[in-house]
Amino acid sequence: MTDRALAVVRAGALTTVQDQGRPGHAHLGVPRSGALDAPAAALANRLVGNPPEAAVLETTLNGCAVRPRSTVTVAVTGAPCRVTVDGRPVAWSAPVRVPAGAVLDVGAAVRGVRGYVAVCGGIAVEPVLGSRSTDLLSGLGPPQLTDGAVLPLGRVVGPHARVDVAPQPAPPAELLLRVTLGPRDGWFTREAVRTFTSRTYRVSAASNRIGLRTEGPALERSRPGELPSEGVVLGAVQVPPDGRPVVFLADHPTTGGYPVLAVVRAADLPAAAQAVPGTPVRFVAVRRR
Repeated sequence: MTDRALAVVRAGALTTVQDQGRPGHAHLGVPRSGALDAPAAALANRLVGNPPEAAVLETTLNGCAVRPRSTVTVAVTGAPCRVTVDGRPVAWSAPVRVPAGAVLDVGAAVRGVRGYVAVCGGIAVEPVLGSRSTDLLSGLGPPQLTDGAVLPLGRVVGPHARVDVAPQPAPPAELLLRVTLGPRDGWFTREAVRTFTSRTYRVSAASNRIGLRTEGPALERSRPGELPSEGVVLGAVQVPPDGRPVVFLADHPTTGGYPVLAVVRAADLPAAAQAVPGTPVRFVAVRRR
């Protein structure tokens, strides 16, 4: 039995293995998946000396706890939280040494939603279609973590960063999402489009890795019926029959029959990963490039 492994002591509400995802398979019906807050995951990897493609753990709201079988360097980024090693507080957003057999506990998010735990060498579960990411929609990749699971670790390839703490953006108090209207904005009344780009919505508690659901004014269509299923992209703002916009995130389906009113700029999506239920959301229309 290898000593390059992590034992899961506390799995948390939803902890999954994520990397940069598996783009390029939409024509096969396979979502991209990958870390929702990609910059936070990349920072965690840099702090422990991993390459950008190394797999990390993505936690949701209440963190997780793991016990390494050998001494490792870890870093926790994303949603700010309390981090301890065998009950002793250690730095968040910085490289931390965890001795063999000690328990690294990533606490509940103080702000934000998702935390990222990088371990030197990366989480080395078996890749599927070139990625180690868990895809909650298709079921590809490793299952979400459960208590008692054991995760193999890869080979250490570089030294950890020499920093006391690495700055990163705070979770949003208000989520501003820049959108390009279309391709199906013509399916909505002019008043509905004005409402979409001028009124404030709020993040729904029903949001998940598939999509950020919103609560707020319903958007009225200008035509009845449904579209034939067509391809949808990361950041697509789909409007289901209840009229409330849904922003597609990493585990989104590759096709859909509800009209897509707009598409969110990719640079704004990491903040969506950290927006807690109730966070105000504003959609800001920008010109097509």
